[in-house]
Amino acid sequence: MPSHRECSAALPVERPRFEVADVFRAHGEAYRQSHSLSDDRLKVMRAIEACRTEALGGHLDVCPSCGFKRPSYNSCLNRHCPKCQSLAQARWIEQRIERILPVYHFHVVFTLPAELRPLARYNRASIFGLLFAAASRTLLQLGDDPERLGGRLGITAVLHTWTRDLLFHPHLHCIVTGGGLAPSRDAWLPLGRRYLFPVKVMGALFRGKFLDGLRHLYRDGRLHLDGRAAKLSDPAAFARLLDKLYRTNWVVYAKRPFAGTEQVFRYLGRYTHRVAISNQRIQLVDEHGVRFATRGGRSVTLPHQVFIARFLEHVLPSSFTKMRHFGLYASGNVNTKLEEARALLAPAALSSSDDALAQPLPWNELVHKLTGVDPMLCPRCGTRLYRYRVPRRLLPPSRTPPPPRPQDSS
Repeated sequence: MPSHRECSAALPVERPRFEVADVFRAHGEAYRQSHSLSDDRLKVMRAIEACRTEALGGHLDVCPSCGFKRPSYNSCLNRHCPKCQSLAQARWIEQRIERILPVYHFHVVFTLPAELRPLARYNRASIFGLLFAAASRTLLQLGDDPERLGGRLGITAVLHTWTRDLLFHPHLHCIVTGGGLAPSRDAWLPLGRRYLFPVKVMGALFRGKFLDGLRHLYRDGRLHLDGRAAKLSDPAAFARLLDKLYRTNWVVYAKRPFAGTEQVFRYLGRYTHRVAISNQRIQLVDEHGVRFATRGGRSVTLPHQVFIARFLEHVLPSSFTKMRHFGLYASGNVNTKLEEARALLAPAALSSSDDALAQPLPWNELVHKLTGVDPMLCPRCGTRLYRYRVPRRLLPPSRTPPPPRPQDSS
């Protein structure tokens, strides 16, 4: 069976006219020469530049009947690459739908105030981790409160750090069950469909938990105070920031519940593997810069160097987990409380869920299911294609010449 890297290059989708990779290949080296970049960002740039070019190698699909030949180039599989998320996203949705509880869910967004962005830039893992912790604890505490629900919620949270014009804007998308498992674990306690919890209550509780955690990070010396955050090395300045933030209303946005359970994770699936900008949003790349769509039919044009800088702003630390599960959806509860809740809600669904999770579809069957096109059938005569590995030097050139391999570049 082909490797995941090979398979991901075979999705039968129309290639956008312009790509992030085009900008990186044409202007990435100049950017690297003029900027000091972390290893994480350098790795992302190199991966995107080489993705689906002969630089990563590939294979040749050959039809034994009509002689049709088609080269396919290996994918980089970097989680920041706009071209490498389709299959991963589809497989994630397929698996999560098997776990999701058959109840309505709410979509809640927790946003960091603008005053914390300089600190977040230099402390990404710490601040983003605190964002997950404060938001999840806020929801779980309100769910456990017998005056509000008195049951354990299920939560899936995904971190995003961008606006539509690629500015730095950390926020957390949370999908939350419209009810919870009773402490006795023998009943499901539903919430009303109109709203989850009051947004002002969520905002105030989220603010308190986040700032308390931030105070502990500062006290323990676990914050890097560089750049625009350097002034916070003065304890008085840090105290003034906390005081201001305590007096600020923190934004928590909650939507009405989804119509059905599959809709929940198909919607969230668009968030889980999304990168800062998709290739489909890029309208033009020329000598003046990069033009891409924003909102409401509008667009923005950025100089090449600014576009690259904004894209790289959203590269996460290499070991950071951007998607996390809490409460009933936490990994420690998957085989205990989650299954108990499912048994209460839909007993008949239990018999098939484990088998579906244990046997994910092969990549080509998943592509067929998603697109209606079998990527291993000849597009001319319909015969099943044979796939051959070929040496890199024998692959025909891809659309864009590949960048030099890292060891060959200066």
